[in-house]
Amino acid sequence: MDMDYYRFKVDVPLTLNMAGKFVAPSSEWMHMDRTLMDFELFVQTRGSLYIAAGRERYELKEGDFLLMPPGTRQYGYQKSDCSFYWLHFTAAGGHERLKDVEEYGYEQGMIVVPAAGALRSPDKLIVLMKQLQDSMRTYREQTLGSYMATTILCELFNQLFYVRNQAGHRLKQRQLYNDIVDYIKWHRHGNLKVARLAEDFGYNAKYLSTLFSGIAGISLKQYMLQEKMEAAKSLLTDTNRNISEIAAQLGYPDSQQFMKSFKKITGLTPTDYRNAYANRLLFYE
Repeated sequence: MDMDYYRFKVDVPLTLNMAGKFVAPSSEWMHMDRTLMDFELFVQTRGSLYIAAGRERYELKEGDFLLMPPGTRQYGYQKSDCSFYWLHFTAAGGHERLKDVEEYGYEQGMIVVPAAGALRSPDKLIVLMKQLQDSMRTYREQTLGSYMATTILCELFNQLFYVRNQAGHRLKQRQLYNDIVDYIKWHRHGNLKVARLAEDFGYNAKYLSTLFSGIAGISLKQYMLQEKMEAAKSLLTDTNRNISEIAAQLGYPDSQQFMKSFKKITGLTPTDYRNAYANRLLFYE
């Protein structure tokens, strides 16, 4: 079947109407026949839901989602022993239907969601759905609920289109980028250098720097500096080592260069930062 896509303007939040979780009371249950007055999103958690949108029939399995627009005739066409989360909302900022996803070009404040598909990370959507219901029961506050409903649709968009929107970055490059990030975080307490990282990964330093900046939006050297300063913060607040010892551990030839780098990133000298967090608590058991 041809797939419809819905583009939403989310620089203003969607309007939450209702949300909940449904569990079929028996194996004989079928979805009611009705015409939708707003959008409804289904996130399937168990079993199969046999549901039609006009002439289109869907079988939703665990981890699938379905989005139906206002004006759709919605009905079950087969018995369904299942459970799912559901969310009704109105697109306060407007929406449009697309027949071809290639019509879509990324714009700030806009998201695109297909009518149906399989989630890459269904647990993330389910957690957000649970949080939305908890918020509705606890606070009963419309604005919060509407922003959370918008978050759910944005998460759905990012799960489905994240790789597409990373133009020019193949999966192998993305995996290498993630490995670099993990490497930097693991080695940030030591003498971290771009040349050493490139040697350990077996790539040219310039290639890694270009790949990293293209994905992260900042240079590899700058990211290393930021992570090194995060390590410095930890050493300043959680140890009694002096500034020279910390500078040496982090690979600086002298404490002056370390202090200059630290102030550039944090706006404070290492001593001022340490003094601001001097009242720490240490537990030995």
